[in-house]
Amino acid sequence: MNTQKPRPLQRRQLLVTAATLGIAPWLLSACASAAPPARPSAPQAAGSRRRLGPLEVFPVGLGCQWRPGATPGVIVDSYSSRFDRTAAIRLIRQAVDQGVTFIDTAEAYGPFLSEDIVGEALQGIRDQVVLETKFGFDIDQVTGQRLPGGRNSRPEHIRRVVDAQLRRLRTDRIDVLLQHRVDPNVPIEDVAGTIKDLIRAGKVRHYGLSEPGLQTVRRAHAEHPMAVIQNEYSMLWRGPEAGVLPLCEELGIGFVCWSPLGMGFLAGGVNTASRFVAPDFRAISPRFAPEVLPANMALADLVRTWAQRKNATPAQLSLAWLLAQKPWIVPIPGTTNAAHMAENLGAASIVFTVDELQQLNAAVAAIRIQGERLPAAVMAMSGVEAPPKH
Repeated sequence: MNTQKPRPLQRRQLLVTAATLGIAPWLLSACASAAPPARPSAPQAAGSRRRLGPLEVFPVGLGCQWRPGATPGVIVDSYSSRFDRTAAIRLIRQAVDQGVTFIDTAEAYGPFLSEDIVGEALQGIRDQVVLETKFGFDIDQVTGQRLPGGRNSRPEHIRRVVDAQLRRLRTDRIDVLLQHRVDPNVPIEDVAGTIKDLIRAGKVRHYGLSEPGLQTVRRAHAEHPMAVIQNEYSMLWRGPEAGVLPLCEELGIGFVCWSPLGMGFLAGGVNTASRFVAPDFRAISPRFAPEVLPANMALADLVRTWAQRKNATPAQLSLAWLLAQKPWIVPIPGTTNAAHMAENLGAASIVFTVDELQQLNAAVAAIRIQGERLPAAVMAMSGVEAPPKH
């Protein structure tokens, strides 16, 4: 982590960065973290399972969101961590060996790079996992170039994307296909109807939406039942509790948490002196600005205290808190570090008593986090309602 004080972003740089974020491959990562070794050990076999809509998976999944680094052969995430392709493949295979059954990625991550790595890593073990990937940005399927349209969920584009995804993932079906962001120009009935056709064709098994508007969820679900919604959710951002989680409960939809460790904040990887520079995504995330970090550290301190109380690491405590909220929630922390991956899986072994959970929830609710959760250009793509079907 770079702790040097960065120069303020110039307006031009900020605008360029925000525009890029509109279709960036590295927005939605569950975070890599710098935390001490796990105390509860990662389950090694079948272990516990939980329902995720119509699916059954291990309680903690793995987010695979990487892009090429500046140096040839180097792969990076959104938070200044890096490794190479061989290590990425090894990480995924180790995760499956240790019990992970839910793998998340997307065409936009790279673009294409993450799907290609996941596809290679799952050769010979594909049937052991539920594979989730995403579409929805306007990306040329040959060159990987991000096109001016930003988002693109036109039916013909979805079909082209899915065929390309199947090739990259080296598989005959996608277990869960998510619309990465709601397209403001395409009725959700057209999107869900296209996916329904892909399900009938055997190319897709289930589908869902990421960061959708609530009415769009109802309309999509009426067209064809949804399996999951994937939104940001953690102790650092509890927005889904207001409307999305009750709707999931009502409709029987599973919930996948991206950034369940708050971009490293909840794992102990941030302190009041932390400073971030681009391309680290936290450099443009308001809740990581130097002026608000001292106040926000109250939450990190709370997590650390409770982790000690539960004989866990901060990352494990934070993931266990998510698992305790609802029995159909699955977080997908991402990392470039195999030890952190194993640590994260240990969260499935942590259990709260009723009194403990009430105390912890009350303590978290009493802390007011300062700063918006995302830059304005990215926030504008959350909670979008699809246009009506005429």
